[in-house]
Amino acid sequence: MTNSPKSSGLTYASAGVDIEAGNALVENIKPLVARTHRTGILGAIGGFGGLFELPVEKYRQPVMVSGTDGVGTKLRLAIDLDMPDTVGIDLVAMCVNDILVCGAEPLWFLDYFATAKLNVEQASRVVAGIAEGCVQSGAALLGGETAEMPGMYHSGDYDLAGFAVGIVEKNQIIDGTTVQSGDQIIGIASSGPHSNGYSLIRKVAEEHDINAPFGDLTLGQTLMLPTRIYVKSVLALLQTNVSIKAMAHITGGGISENIPRSLPNDVTAQITLENWQTPPIFDWLQEQGNIEQAEMLRTFNYGIGFTLVVSENDVEQSLDTLRANGESACVIGSIESGDGLAVVSYA
Repeated sequence: MTNSPKSSGLTYASAGVDIEAGNALVENIKPLVARTHRTGILGAIGGFGGLFELPVEKYRQPVMVSGTDGVGTKLRLAIDLDMPDTVGIDLVAMCVNDILVCGAEPLWFLDYFATAKLNVEQASRVVAGIAEGCVQSGAALLGGETAEMPGMYHSGDYDLAGFAVGIVEKNQIIDGTTVQSGDQIIGIASSGPHSNGYSLIRKVAEEHDINAPFGDLTLGQTLMLPTRIYVKSVLALLQTNVSIKAMAHITGGGISENIPRSLPNDVTAQITLENWQTPPIFDWLQEQGNIEQAEMLRTFNYGIGFTLVVSENDVEQSLDTLRANGESACVIGSIESGDGLAVVSYA
């Protein structure tokens, strides 16, 4: 009687986790991370933690500001259309634009990439977008985590989360407390829906050919345009003698919900919708989805991705500086006296 050979034992790879693929991804992204290098970085990618030396010599009372976010169901479109190249920009934008609201300069960024089975080429394209977002915002890509979790995601799917840390001088924190009646609201144009409202967008788009022409692009390409990053233009404005009283990043909740978050009680933000031209994609969504105007304004940015409140005397210089730094900006409304919690009113 002969003994049959023993079958091979189980391995991590047979359970669905490919350590070699993870190592290959790290090698692929090293030059991408190098693009984001800035003063303060200590060490190299691949350690257990990222090291950053704070520029405390530039500050009297430095305050750290942190923010975290994801990309939402825009990822579903990115996966279905095999367009992972720009969702990394979206990820960075959603975090750095948030911490910018209080006047903070982004210093570093961390990402979390989770998937069922690691596709090195796909993940590398995602991280290339993250690196591009970091370059646009001046943040260092200090590290991240890649998690391969079979059984948690469908094949080909992935999820993203991001974390940004910035710094601001304590007495220069922008908190909206000085906003008063007569101040003007400046809106900076968005590139489209950015990364919000995509559950509704996908509901509308499912009845249409996503590859159909839409202007110079396809409908899918239009919907995948990355979130605009406002960091460098707004920081340039903060370097002038303009006193920015409040800022808002127009994300989930749209104009209606986000502007009041930056304002004190007993004021109303009076917005004049005809002051700016909304991108055609919003008109298409509203028409094809038969969406009420109020729903549009509390779901989407409606063409305005970021707002600032300044005194009337500072409007001209603010617009000149923003436009000189590549932004399309205009006055979209004013601050009026109110009663109770801050609200938005439309004209």
